[in-house]
Amino acid sequence: MAEPTRKKGKREKIAYDDWMSDSDALMWRIERDPLLRSTILSAGILDREPDPLRLRGTLERAERLVPRLRQRVVGDALGVSPPRWEIDPYFDLDYHVRNVRVPGAGTMRDLLDLAAPIAMQAFDKDRPLWELHLVEGLEGGRAAVLMKLHHAMSDGVGLVRMTEGLVERSRDAVPRTSTELDTGERADAGHGQRSDLYQLGEAVLHRAATAVARGRRAAKTVRRGLTSFAGHPLSATGEAIETAESVMRLLRPVSEPLSPLWRSRSMGLHLDVLEVPLDDMLDVARAMGCTLNDVFVAAVAGGLARHHEEAGHPVKALRMSMPINLRSAESAQRAGNQFVPARFAVPLDIEDPLDRMRAIHDLVLKQRDEPALGWMAEISAAINVFGEAAATRLTGAMLKALDFVTSNVPGPAFSVYMSGARIEHMFPFGPPAGAAVNITLFSYDGAAHIGINADRAAVGDSARLRHHLAEGFAEVLSAT
Repeated sequence: MAEPTRKKGKREKIAYDDWMSDSDALMWRIERDPLLRSTILSAGILDREPDPLRLRGTLERAERLVPRLRQRVVGDALGVSPPRWEIDPYFDLDYHVRNVRVPGAGTMRDLLDLAAPIAMQAFDKDRPLWELHLVEGLEGGRAAVLMKLHHAMSDGVGLVRMTEGLVERSRDAVPRTSTELDTGERADAGHGQRSDLYQLGEAVLHRAATAVARGRRAAKTVRRGLTSFAGHPLSATGEAIETAESVMRLLRPVSEPLSPLWRSRSMGLHLDVLEVPLDDMLDVARAMGCTLNDVFVAAVAGGLARHHEEAGHPVKALRMSMPINLRSAESAQRAGNQFVPARFAVPLDIEDPLDRMRAIHDLVLKQRDEPALGWMAEISAAINVFGEAAATRLTGAMLKALDFVTSNVPGPAFSVYMSGARIEHMFPFGPPAGAAVNITLFSYDGAAHIGINADRAAVGDSARLRHHLAEGFAEVLSAT
């Protein structure tokens, strides 16, 4: 959750598409396999309980002004187009906002054990895809907010942008007006009930427009390739072959994970957290000429290497998935997912943390340059053509062979408040979605808040995994 970016006194509006992209549609459809659910959960720890009336007013304003909070997913029965977002005619805010009390003594462990089944439970797909659980009774008079959203709504960066209206800059801030929170048209503007025939016509027009746009892009690519071929035939041919090989690498079937420990999969999750000084990570990144993400992945790799070594199963590498952000200055104000998933093996047999960091830096740069990543929309559309069952089998085979997922989401560099309560910590939990564990970093108020979401069947001793990851971060941060 980040504070709005203001430009000339007014925040830029977010644009919301009516239709899912083919990539989002694929993510949505493969959930027929429950192990591939794409649920995002964040746990905000508050220094006290938020003012209930003030919070209610904030939520009511947000659901009126952020379309996705009132929209459900409606599929196209004939398969002409991807699913679309439509206003839920039975929208009920009370269904989405729940008050619960943490069991036990109200420790962080009690909260995480409460949150784990919430994170794995499927959404009611006839309703908007979000829930907010206000948790009371944490030790020290604190409270928590569990925000649960479906990944099809947006990626992590987009969700931060969408939900920024829920927070303020100070404890006593005056609630912002509708003009200040304006994120576009009203959620229910221009979306009346449509007849089946009307919706079919819209679906056909949307698919035709998408096909025309992709045809123009393909033609432009072909023209550029022919021009290049005329001047440098060998270079142009090599570029075409490289793109084809990149697509094959992206879609290459993999039969099993690289980890000899993490073979089983289940619907049970175990959540854990770590907190690391963000400035320390940034200092290491600057000293090494790397990025924050390079430091993050190097620390995770070191921890996972320790975890396997202690279990008597050292490994040379593990297969990781990492989202590569495609947001640009032009697309920054659009809601939805704007990333492509890179899938590659990360070395675990490099003992020196600085050498490991350099190796990961080079690996990530190579992944960012994969030609296939620019064609993910077309690749997803091609997979969707096979139908939901076949797409689920194909995609599931690739995802379940992943060992772990990492993600890095930037948040505000200052404290924010929710209806009078200061958010002390904000821990993110991305979905394993077939992998053994998802490790996500959210930078907030000078700290790297790290959420660990592990499959219980795959990772038998989650406490030891957390311990080893903490050692991995300590090693990297002390290396320079």
